[in-house]
Order: sequence, then structure tokens, then C-alpha cells
Amino acid sequence: MPLRWDVREHLSLGWFVLRWLAMITPVAALIGSSVAFFLWLLAEATQTRWTHPDLVYLLPLAGIGIVMIYHHFGDNAASGNNLIMEQIHQPGAGVPKRMMPLVLFATVFTHLFGGSAGREGTAVQMGGSIAQVFAAPFKLSSDDTRILLTCGVAAGFGAVFGTPLAGAVFALEVLALGKMRYDALIPCLMASVIGDLVCTACGIGHTQYRIAAPEMHIDAVVAHVSPLLAVKVMVAAVLFGLAGFLFAEMTHALSGLFKRYVSRYWVRPVIGAVLVLGISALLGTRDYLGLGVGSASADGVSIINAFSGVGVTAWSWWWKLLLTAITLSCGFKGGEVTPLFFVGATLGAALAGVLNVPVDLLAGIGFIAVFAGATNTPLACTIMGVELFGAQYVEYFAIACFLSYLFSGHSSIYLSQQIAIPKGGVDRYGALDSLRAARDVRSSLLGKKTPKS
Repeated sequence: MPLRWDVREHLSLGWFVLRWLAMITPVAALIGSSVAFFLWLLAEATQTRWTHPDLVYLLPLAGIGIVMIYHHFGDNAASGNNLIMEQIHQPGAGVPKRMMPLVLFATVFTHLFGGSAGREGTAVQMGGSIAQVFAAPFKLSSDDTRILLTCGVAAGFGAVFGTPLAGAVFALEVLALGKMRYDALIPCLMASVIGDLVCTACGIGHTQYRIAAPEMHIDAVVAHVSPLLAVKVMVAAVLFGLAGFLFAEMTHALSGLFKRYVSRYWVRPVIGAVLVLGISALLGTRDYLGLGVGSASADGVSIINAFSGVGVTAWSWWWKLLLTAITLSCGFKGGEVTPLFFVGATLGAALAGVLNVPVDLLAGIGFIAVFAGATNTPLACTIMGVELFGAQYVEYFAIACFLSYLFSGHSSIYLSQQIAIPKGGVDRYGALDSLRAARDVRSSLLGKKTPKS
């Protein structure tokens, strides 16, 4: 049989790669350098707060300033990541250029004065905003604009965490439950890699985590699955999924309650700030303020210390979850993912003794699994585990992330996620278009109407 080769097809595929490489390179480079600037500002803000601890008492005033700026100048930029996802699903007015400077400085001020928040949301919004700027000069179609915005998400995520492969997969997986669009796979991978390379070239280093687990005596490149350990990881994964569900639902519920019962928008961050500072004072520690990667004291509660169990209590995960939900729901800005890392790592460390699992192993698994459940991105989180911790425990990463994804239910920190294939064959969500609609269905089943978040 003669070889049937259409040369034009492969020429067209080659042109696709070269065309997107030419377009993505300047976009991703600008995103990577912007993320580097953001991470530098964030590190400076955190160090300044540790050096001058009384700054936290200005958190209510900072909150007023942030919400007033967004109220008068933000327009639809306040929708954040959900707006970017909506524009990818159905391109319309686009992502406003003002989103980047607004979220950048609002997040830095949130951290400077002690708000409990993350950084992923800021990086993703910066990436989407920058990508949108290039859509008009490139004269892109609606489909290509979708791809470009998705690339902006990938570049921002890959650069902010130093995980380019996870960034590419996250940008594709986060859009819809049970479905990925592979037409953007190559452009997203190029964007994420370039964004990370530029961010690193700017001198920004990322926190290094390590799972040693010497007591397991594993020297294989990829560990053979132990049935007993797998069962323990499965038990923990269910709890990780429920923690992700709790984080998402509490954030949305508190946001709705603030809007329903506090009519003056500028009063909401004042109440939120007082609650955050008051709870911290009652706990006798400020370790739950800010990003949470490190701590002002060597034995404080932090993501880094969770891998050794230092400073972690049985309820450390809950306090970070609560304070972050309050911070983000009342008007402060920042991401949810790093707090989710904190929740997962500390919950894993707390469960390690109960399940008789090495603390660093279960902290690392919790780190990625709670994130997988709260964002419905099990593949991206499994890959992130490999990029951050190595491939040795990849089977356990997958078990935890996939089960956490399932048991977080039809919930997410991103309500604009579409439902392509409902989880576990749950029929009641099959005809719905988004997780926002799914949340409304749950409210009606409970016989009450939940305020829209």
C-alpha cells in the first residue's frame, strides 16, 4: 500500500507552531517579568510586615482603600479569575487593562498589612490582562483570542509557582469539569515555559520543598505502591477533598453574607479585618496572616514547617482556612492557592501521626490534593507534585488528587468553571452550564436561597 501523506497538513501544523511561538514569546516574556516584579514586591511586603508588626493594625484602613478603588475604577475587574474564564468560554468585551495594576497593588497591600491571602489569583489575572492587550494588535479571531487568554493563565501560573508543565495543564483543565481543549495545549506549554524562564532569569527563586521519608527505605525512581499506604492515602484524600469543598463553600457563603447584611461596601473590609486580627489575637499568633509559606519565627506554623511537623497543631489547617475565607470574602485581594497549600500541608501533617505515615510525605500529598479538590484540577496537581517533590511518589500523588477531586463535589473556588461531565454520574448537574448554577441547585435542595457571591 503506498504511503498516503498530505504534505500540506504537516506544513500547516508546522506553521501553527511557529505562528503561536512568535505571538506567545513577547506575551509570555512580559507576563514572566511582571510576575517577577510582583513576587519581589510580595517578598518585600512580607518582610516589612515582619519587621514592623504594628502595620497589621492598619489592615481595616487598607481594606477601605482597596474596595473604594475597585468600586470607583475597577468596573468588572473585580470579578477576577472568573471574568477571565468567562472570556475564554465566550469572548466578549474582553479582560480590562486596568485589572493588572489594580490586582497587583491591591494584593501587595493586602499582604503588607496582614491579610490572609495567596498569590496565584493575582498572577493569573495579570496574565489574562496582559494577554488581552495583544489580542487587537495580533488581529485574532474569537477562537484564537480564547487560546491567547488561556496562554496568559498558563504563563502566570507557571511563573508564579515555578511549575511550567503544571501551569500549562492547569490552564486547560480549570476551564471545565471532565473536559480539556487540546487545541491550546502547545501554545499553553510554550507560554508557561517562557513565562517561568523569564521570571527565573529576573532573579526570582521559588521555595524548595522536599519529601525525604527515610523511614520508608525507598530507593527506586518511582516507588512501588504499598497497598497499606495506598489505603491510608485514600482515607486522607477524602478528607483533603472535603477540606477543599469547605474552603470554597465558606468563601462563597461569607461573600454572600457580607453583601446581604452589610450594605455599605466599604464597611465590609473593616469588619473582615477586625475579625482576622481578633482571631489572630485570640490564638496568640500571627502565623496565619499573610502568605504562610514561611514564618517570622523559626518554630511558627508555615507551609515549610509543615513538612517537619514543627509548630503544626491539629487545627492549624482550619485557622488558615477560616482567616483566608474571611479576608477574600470581605473585599481584600489575592489568590486562594497558596492558602490551600497551607491548609493541605498542615492537615496532612496533622493526619500523619494518626495514620502512621511519614509527616513530610503526607504534608506534600495534602499540599497538592486540597488544591486539586478546590480547583477541580487533579491532573495539573499531580504534575505539580512531580515538579515540586520529584516523581518517586507520583502514584500516591495521583491517588490523592483524583480522590480529592471527586470528594470535593461540584464545588470550586472558581464558580465560572463549566460542567462538561458531572462527577460520579450525578444526574442533577448534567444539564447545568457552570458550578455557579450547581451551587444554586444545592441551595434550592436545602430549601433556601443563598446570596450570590
